[in-house]
Amino acid sequence: MSHLVVARISLSFLCAVQGLATLAIDFNQTHATNPAWTSHARFHVVWQSVSVALLSVLELVLIWLHGPYQKDGFYLALLLTAVSPLGFLIAFVSRRIFGGALSDPNGIPPLRLTLFGVVLCIDLNLAAVVAALASRGAILAIY
Repeated sequence: MSHLVVARISLSFLCAVQGLATLAIDFNQTHATNPAWTSHARFHVVWQSVSVALLSVLELVLIWLHGPYQKDGFYLALLLTAVSPLGFLIAFVSRRIFGGALSDPNGIPPLRLTLFGVVLCIDLNLAAVVAALASRGAILAIY
């Protein structure tokens, strides 16, 4: 199997996970159907989730395009897969400006780890976003 096919399969997997995981994580009691959230907040999370899922479908089409623009389609798909995680990081960095938080009291709590006597609280969304962005670099290197 060529390195191009490995890169295309790897990026396809990333796209599928990004699109499906967003739907799975956000369409439940901690997000879209959370009774403690305002209806407008629930509307926004559904909008965001469906947009990411649709974008993932477009990315998959671009990855598997054949013809003279095949390479361009791959690079565009790679770039598009970074939009949502970069948006997450911008929201993460600026959350104090708008009073945002990474988790909700009735949502998924951060992972608590104790390393060398120090308690660390790690948000799993942040960890997933950082890992996904790093994997794009590896996929680009393979391609």
